[in-house]
Amino acid sequence: MTTQSWYMTSPGKQKLLLLTIFLLTFIELLQAGMVAFASGPILGETGTSPQEYSFTIASYACVAIVMISKQRWIVERTGWRFYIAVSLFIFCIGSGVCSQSQTYSSFLVGRILMAIGGASFLTGARVMVNLLPPSPLRFSGVRAFATGLGAGTALAPFLASLAVSDDTWSGIFIILIGVAAVTFISASLCLPDEVPDSELKSQSHPFLLISLSAGAFTVLWVLQQSNYNFYSNLLILCIIAITGLSALYYFFSSMVRFNGVPLLMVKELFSNRHYMVGIILFSFCYLMIGLNNYLIPQLLQGGMGYSWNSIGTWYSVGLSSALVVWLGMSLVLPKRPGAKKFFVAGFLSLAVYAGLMSELAPNASLIGNILPALLFNGVFIMMVMATTAMQTFREVQHNETVFSHANQIKNMAAQFSTALGISIATVGMQWRETLHFSILNTFITPYNPAYRETLAKVSQIYANSVGTSQANDMALAWIALQVKQQAIILASLDFYHIIFCCGLVIALIMGIQKMMR
Repeated sequence: MTTQSWYMTSPGKQKLLLLTIFLLTFIELLQAGMVAFASGPILGETGTSPQEYSFTIASYACVAIVMISKQRWIVERTGWRFYIAVSLFIFCIGSGVCSQSQTYSSFLVGRILMAIGGASFLTGARVMVNLLPPSPLRFSGVRAFATGLGAGTALAPFLASLAVSDDTWSGIFIILIGVAAVTFISASLCLPDEVPDSELKSQSHPFLLISLSAGAFTVLWVLQQSNYNFYSNLLILCIIAITGLSALYYFFSSMVRFNGVPLLMVKELFSNRHYMVGIILFSFCYLMIGLNNYLIPQLLQGGMGYSWNSIGTWYSVGLSSALVVWLGMSLVLPKRPGAKKFFVAGFLSLAVYAGLMSELAPNASLIGNILPALLFNGVFIMMVMATTAMQTFREVQHNETVFSHANQIKNMAAQFSTALGISIATVGMQWRETLHFSILNTFITPYNPAYRETLAKVSQIYANSVGTSQANDMALAWIALQVKQQAIILASLDFYHIIFCCGLVIALIMGIQKMMR
């Protein structure tokens, strides 16, 4: 069967395909954003310790990487319609298990099922664009994909905050089931069920798949465990990490030497400079997304004391700038498709976002000071990621299988980079918070006049409603909370200074480079 026969020519099915592409992208970004934003409340409601939750993150990412690697192999044997239908069904079962979870074990099972079903939604949505015949309609497919990305990213914090604020955190997963049901109907009505000829199907080997899954899980597990054992078990963690990296190296080197049609066409893709630079840029963007998903709630809720509802609402408003940027880009790109201006503007937006956040004071206004920074973060996400997507895959679209494998590797890197970003944020915040707390704690002494004065004033306020002894204890607890919040704020500002420098440096590099013009 030739690729030509896969093209969708019915106008009605083409419209449904555009809707399906949007929904698959939307649901993937929505679930990732909501679960990340509401991680704290989910921990408390399921009785999950931070270490156990880290294991859940590593397990989800590992299963996702394996399932993404197998996506094309499965589609070649089942067809798109059956594959997406079963994936959505498993995703809904996993979401249902998570919504009813009262324990860590059941939540872990639910997240693994969600990874099995939903890990390839983003990859599948992008590859489905090629089911549209080469024409301006194909750009409509790209537009639907990017719109789903922006909408899912922007709405996730808002919807998650509503669920958390109403003490119905399970509503997060009910929303996902509802969107998945609509996607199931749309996909079933438009997706093809054809499969390629046997000689064109990619091949796999169980041992290589075990190598990929073991290597991915080992590295991700080490990254998550380093949050708790970085100093006490550094040597052991390094040995385990090297073992995992060796397994990953064996998998990818075996793909290069594979006789026949490999599971992933690594040799062709890794020799393409445009593609490899694009993967690096994508990985950086997803690292920033993972880092910010952890850092922003920590700063705004733990450091500044804002409610979940307020954070979710204004975080979503800030990220909505991604949609506005994409609407502008979709008008400019057909006339002026050059990539350099978008790259420079995108990374400068990252620098502005980090610069504004690095200047925050404890009494900063959520709307006046923080919202403008979040708007620039949304600009960075869409401007850089959309431009990178168009540049990365332009030389690998000649063959549908190569194009599919290119997207699979990109999204495998995305899963890894997002987990890496969360790990960097957690380890870094733990380190910087401890350092700043120890410095601030030196000022909590009876010999410090400011401390004595503050303690007396706060004790007097509490004494109006409780006894003197209890008022002193409550005043000490209040001061301890203020010190902790100050440490969180200062640790966050350290991160934003580094991000600011990265944004400026990369903007300069993208301005002088000549590969992606």
